[in-house]
Amino acid sequence: MDVRLLRAAERFEAKLISTVAFHSRLEDMEKARADSEKETVEDWGAFADDGTMMARIINNRYETYFDGSLIANGGIGAVSTLPEYRNEGAIRAIFERLLPHAYRNGEVISTLYPFNHAFYRKFGYDTACWKSVYEFEPDVLRGYRFSGRVLLWRPGDPVEEYTTLYNRFAAGYNLAVRRDDRMLEKRLTGDCYKDRKFCYMLYENGKPAAYLIFQDVRHDPAAILSVRDLAWDGRAGLRAILGFLARFTADYGKIELFLPRDLELYSIIRSPRAYDIGKETRQDYMIRVINARKLLAIMKKPDGCRFVIRVSDEFIPENNGVWEVCGASVLSTDKAPDLAVSERALGQMAAGLVSLEEAKYRDDVEVSGNEDVLKAVFVRKPILVEDYF
Repeated sequence: MDVRLLRAAERFEAKLISTVAFHSRLEDMEKARADSEKETVEDWGAFADDGTMMARIINNRYETYFDGSLIANGGIGAVSTLPEYRNEGAIRAIFERLLPHAYRNGEVISTLYPFNHAFYRKFGYDTACWKSVYEFEPDVLRGYRFSGRVLLWRPGDPVEEYTTLYNRFAAGYNLAVRRDDRMLEKRLTGDCYKDRKFCYMLYENGKPAAYLIFQDVRHDPAAILSVRDLAWDGRAGLRAILGFLARFTADYGKIELFLPRDLELYSIIRSPRAYDIGKETRQDYMIRVINARKLLAIMKKPDGCRFVIRVSDEFIPENNGVWEVCGASVLSTDKAPDLAVSERALGQMAAGLVSLEEAKYRDDVEVSGNEDVLKAVFVRKPILVEDYF
């Protein structure tokens, strides 16, 4: 089996593999071929001995906020194998090449949206519970009011205010992708009359306080207002969103509102109907450490703390080692480790998806000493994911 980065002329064949695997349709084959050859993303293929492409994986490149810094984040997508070549190890073979390449290419973490957690755990990824989706009738928000200015975005309008507000908001959350104007405009694009997609900026005292993008979902007996993207500035911004959504009592039967995982709607809402709010925790995101030393150096730690950690990684040899961590210094050592973890556990713990107390229940985490320091280092942190790939 041959595994390598694809050439431009091979990208259309790879697209066909994903079309088959994801049950999608190509309405215009020639346009799809031309578009594929213009793509610049990192695209990997696995080839059978006769030269047939069996499987492909795309590795997108993002900058992601992490403990106040920006880090290189690979976003895995289009993981697909032709049915006739499944169970032959093609995806494993690609990951065996892709992951060390990502390390050499400067990535610090890799993330993906899984179809199955167990499948991707085999390659070093683990679960990220990244947001909560709340469902409720608009009347639940009846006590909230927003009296500021509201502006509907239309194609061709500037996007800079959206981009600025989003990045200011996202910078306080781990795993949030840094967006430029092009990325933000892609999120905004849609026709409110044709696609029933609405993008609103909410202004308080003449300044952007919040924005939200929602889709009108047809549903029997009443439509659903499904929030797809949002950002806000402080307490006033979140209250602006709730007050604006309260206006839709006559339009929708339900509202679907997502919030970052650390913000519990039940704890902050003031409504006599709070008990009527439903909640679903989304866990369809996964994280993997690509460069353990860089991640350990970047992550926030209490001043003066020092600990020794051993990391094990099946796929990336450079991630295997014992390091003494003190501030931004991460040095190889022969000292006995205070903490031994797999690469899967370290991704969750460093990002703040689990605390040390929670991680101790895993069979790939062993605490041998210095526990008070480790408890102060590995804590839960705010998480936000709004970008799909």
